Amino acid sequence: MGGDGLVPGSARLHLIDGLPLLRPDEQVFEAMIKGWRNQQLTRNLSPGYVGDQERTVRAFTRHADAMPWQWTPQHVDEWSADLRAVHGCVRSTLRNYHGSVRQFCDFLTNPAYGWSDECLRYFGTHPVQVVHDWNAATHADEAEGEPERRAFTRPELEAFFDHADEEVLRVRGKGRKGWLPAFRDAALFKTAYAYGLRRNETRMLDLTDFGRNPEGREFGEYGTLLVRYGKAKKGSPPKRRSVLTVWHWTPGTIGRTPGRCATASRTHPASVRGRTGNAWTASPGRRPSRRPGSPWSMGGPVGRGHMPERRARPDHASLPAMSRTAPAGGGPARRVRTERAEGRRCC
Repeated sequence: MGGDGLVPGSARLHLIDGLPLLRPDEQVFEAMIKGWRNQQLTRNLSPGYVGDQERTVRAFTRHADAMPWQWTPQHVDEWSADLRAVHGCVRSTLRNYHGSVRQFCDFLTNPAYGWSDECLRYFGTHPVQVVHDWNAATHADEAEGEPERRAFTRPELEAFFDHADEEVLRVRGKGRKGWLPAFRDAALFKTAYAYGLRRNETRMLDLTDFGRNPEGREFGEYGTLLVRYGKAKKGSPPKRRSVLTVWHWTPGTIGRTPGRCATASRTHPASVRGRTGNAWTASPGRRPSRRPGSPWSMGGPVGRGHMPERRARPDHASLPAMSRTAPAGGGPARRVRTERAEGRRCC
């Protein structure tokens, strides 16, 4: 609350008393949105979440073709039917949309912010709550996933990781740049699978997040993983948690640093095989055997492949030096460039 007794998001902080508005509908609505944004930011909500809330309210306003002080429950019913029947929104998405509109109406109808009084002064009416229990989606079950969505089977997982490894082979076999990013992606997928990570948790990983586990010394430096960017609650920072390493192939996937991987690949491809790797440029190691009783059948590594062969390139240092005398057809400019190059080598 400021020194004038107004809370963030109040109408008097965004509209000047006694000043006529050129476009009252548009200006008052934009002031409402700005005030609601400030009110949410004071609650420590993330800017991304606040932006999603704002986009939902604007989408509902466009569909209803009416301003908040003109909304009715019928507008919500028509919008919900359009989202489900035309756009195919799932239950959880529809519930989130209803929650955004409900929170916006709660903000407008709260006497502490004064938006009802401003609407009465400009338009002769005021906003009301249009999302109720009888016309909004409810959260009745914890598991809201569609039955068509299921976990990958072991053969599907193996095919997926094999494809990631084959992309590295394909890019490197062409002698083109880009095999290291493909290698990074393959290791990233395997790391996310090994520790059960969400998308953002995987994206924000660092090598310093790995540590030893006294009860699992066979994993070495990669016995535990500290997830620092877990899913946060509203108004709270990211939640931290520790995940134990359970797969014996995990250290071999994330053990190599990017610098060592790139240096070894420049010397000889064979020097890279069979070693461990960084989480994003890791050497997957040896491919598991698929015969009965192999590590794969016992819950071992998933789709790990060899380092790709690198196409040989000419060593420029071993090329013969250019002759000081230009060949037939060459001019003085070429002789000057040749002399300058030899001068740099001599110096």
